Amino acid sequence: MQGMLPHHEQAVEMADIILAKDGIDPQVLNLAQTIKDEQQPEIETMTGWLAEWDAPTSMGGMDHGSGTMGGMMSDDDMANLDGATAKTASELFLTQMTAHHMGAIEMAQTEIDAGESSAAIDLATSIVSTQQAEIDEMKRILSTL
Repeated sequence: MQGMLPHHEQAVEMADIILAKDGIDPQVLNLAQTIKDEQQPEIETMTGWLAEWDAPTSMGGMDHGSGTMGGMMSDDDMANLDGATAKTASELFLTQMTAHHMGAIEMAQTEIDAGESSAAIDLATSIVSTQQAEIDEMKRILSTL
């Protein structure tokens, strides 16, 4: 949960960047809104669990913006997405979010394999299914841009 929480928060931030831009492909806008709508409630759930478990909401000391944790975008990646216009932003979002989702799937699989909370394992299973479907959709959209 401590790793997935900032991961989801960054995905929502990426979606917000795309949703605020003009000229973005409607398919990309719809996907960004879907990602935001799915991940925001999961953020709330994970935050609640961590509070319930009396656990910190971060892994401490780890720089989640460094791009080194499971598909996280670096500060430069985020700046590139923010500064890009229309078609370039759409393409960047799809390629970056694909990598981001792949990292989330890896983290979720770890929870499925070694987790102790049945509710957390259920969430991880849902994340794997949902995000794999979104990866497939992102690849399809990218091929049409």
